[in-house]
Amino acid sequence: MRSNFLKWICVLVFFTAIIGISLYSQANYSRKAGDIQLLARVIRAEAEAEPYIGQVAVGAVILNRIQSPDFPNTLAGVIYQPRAFESVSNGMINRPPTESANKAANDALNGWDPSGGALFFFNPAKVGAKSYVWTRTIIQQLGKHVFAI
Repeated sequence: MRSNFLKWICVLVFFTAIIGISLYSQANYSRKAGDIQLLARVIRAEAEAEPYIGQVAVGAVILNRIQSPDFPNTLAGVIYQPRAFESVSNGMINRPPTESANKAANDALNGWDPSGGALFFFNPAKVGAKSYVWTRTIIQQLGKHVFAI
């Protein structure tokens, strides 16, 4: 009996990890058009060249940060936190979102988290060997981005 219970728990954990269902409540996220567009703009700016799953994962990282006590608790607060996203510093966030970025933002807001609960993402080819991001625990890589906690 206990063996079957453990098997079902393992199956549930595996299934959750594979399809990327977020364990966080999505109720804290604003569904206002302006917030959805802001999330879509940062997804485009940070992950436009990434596969679709990577775009959703970038959106999920931002939403995961809202849930974390280590980050601001609003979408704008996370996105505009100083030095958090290169696309804010270089102005790329000001471009209108693509259709793919809009869809990725909605998928992330609906709870899909292919990042595995990550709080950070980065492109190893663009990060120096002494960067603090290498101290983070890496979860996985999707496209050119590495996702970490």
